[in-house]
Amino acid sequence: GLYDPLRPELLTATDLERELIRDEPTLALDKGMFLRNPLPMLELKRDFILGTHQSRWKATLAHRFVELLHSKLGKLTRLYTQNIDGLELQCRDLPEEKIVNVHGSMGRAACEVCEAEANFDDFCSKVRSSIKDITGMDADAPRESTPIVCEACGAPAVKPTIVLFRGSMPKEFHARTAEDLPQCDLLIIMGTSLTVAPANSLVYRIPPTCLRMVMNNEKVGRRLGIDYSENSIRDCFAHGHSDVVCLDLAEKMGWLDDLEAVIDELPESSAQLLRERLNEREDDDAM
Repeated sequence: GLYDPLRPELLTATDLERELIRDEPTLALDKGMFLRNPLPMLELKRDFILGTHQSRWKATLAHRFVELLHSKLGKLTRLYTQNIDGLELQCRDLPEEKIVNVHGSMGRAACEVCEAEANFDDFCSKVRSSIKDITGMDADAPRESTPIVCEACGAPAVKPTIVLFRGSMPKEFHARTAEDLPQCDLLIIMGTSLTVAPANSLVYRIPPTCLRMVMNNEKVGRRLGIDYSENSIRDCFAHGHSDVVCLDLAEKMGWLDDLEAVIDELPESSAQLLRERLNEREDDDAM
C-alpha cells in the first residue's frame, strides 16, 4: 500500500509530528501538516516526483487513444482524470487545456498558499538538490532537507498540485464541468470504480440524451444510474482491460499506424499488445 514503507523516524519532523504520523500515516499528506512543515510530504514523495519528471512510467494505449480522439477527430471536449501520475502530459498532441486533473497531478507544481504555478523543471531541480532521499538510493541527494520557497509569495509551500487530505478540489474541476457537461453527447468512462466523488458525479450530471460507454473489467455505477440491461438505450458496456478495448476501437478507426508511431514510447505491456495486433494485421493482409 501507499504507506507500507513509511518510517516516520526518517522524516524531517519534530518528535510529536513523527508520533502523529506513526499513529495516522495519512497525516504525512495532510494539508494542515504540510503548511506547518512541508518536508515530510516532499521527502515521502521525492522519488515519485522525480520519476514523473524523468518519465520513468509511460503513457499507455488508453492514454494514446484519448490523444487520438483529439488529434484525429477533434472530438475530445475534455479528459477528466483521477490519476495523479501525470502520464497524460506525455501525450504531446493532447493540449494541457484539454486535461482536468481532478485530484491534482505529480506532473505540475504550485504554491499551496498563493496557488502560483511553478515551473515544473525548476521545481524538480530543487527537489533533487533540496530534499533528502529517505530511500537511501540517491547518493547525490542532500543529507538534510530544506523547504522549497514560492517565488511569488515567499511561503515555503511549493509542491506537486496533488490534492492533500483536507485540501480543496481544484477550482478548474468545477469551472470545466459547468462548461462541458451541458453539451456532452458521449461520456467514455474508463477504468474506474465510480465510487469516488466528485468525479463520479459526471455520470449523472450530463444531459439525459448523452450516451455513456463504460470500459471496465466490472460493471460499475449502477447506483449512479448506469443501466446494463438489454433494454438500455444510452449505456454501453465495453468489457475488458482499458488498453485492450482502446486498441480494439483504435483498430476499427484505422489508427493502428498512428499507435505504431509511438510504440517505443509505450510501456512494455502496451507495446506488446500493439505488436501482437500489428502482426495479426500483417497475417490477415497476407492471406
